[in-house]
Amino acid sequence: MSKLWWLVGLLAALLAGAAWSVRAGLVDVPDEWNPWAPLRIGHPPTLLTRLKLARLSQDAAACRAVLGSSALRWQPLADREDAAGCGLHNAVRISATSVSVGPPFALSCRAAVSLALWEHHVLQPAAVQHLGSPVRRIEHLGSYACRNVYGRSEGRRSRHASADALDIAGFVLTDGRRVSLLRDWQAGGAPADFLREVGEGACRYFDGVLGPDYNAAHRHHFHFERSGFRMCR
Repeated sequence: MSKLWWLVGLLAALLAGAAWSVRAGLVDVPDEWNPWAPLRIGHPPTLLTRLKLARLSQDAAACRAVLGSSALRWQPLADREDAAGCGLHNAVRISATSVSVGPPFALSCRAAVSLALWEHHVLQPAAVQHLGSPVRRIEHLGSYACRNVYGRSEGRRSRHASADALDIAGFVLTDGRRVSLLRDWQAGGAPADFLREVGEGACRYFDGVLGPDYNAAHRHHFHFERSGFRMCR
């Protein structure tokens, strides 16, 4: 047992020394593998990406700096409380991503960063792979709404009530084709494969991802959210 604890102590010391060397700049580590380097949308995702995403929830300035490295067109929104459990905190108004989004919408900064990462690393590559054309427009059903889960009169607030969630119903490609969750999710073929890949890929950047396989209420859209728990269904 003493030998085991000696090995654990040695490993801890080696890891601490390596971490100090990286932080002090004595070892050249790519930013995407450096836990102290800021997150950037274009960096390849690594095991540290979710750690860096989580840190942005506690650092408003750092979060908006990351948005500055993205293709999103956004403006900061003033913090406000509309009702108990409803309001905006470190939120932005998004008028476009790298594509058209139709009506502008409000998102918390942390959810906006997740959206940018998903679009860059999942959505567009999947569209080209499965459909041979990139996405030109995202069709959404809205984000911020002061309401409870499923619009019930009682119960906990939805993540929409803090602008931490966005509902997406479909996509328009640059060649004019439209892919809809309501029509194409169960249809099979390339459109269905594309939708399933972008839904599963969203789980790498959002905390909660719900789609048509979850329940009837989500038969026509993806629900993407940042929150304190993990769910991918």
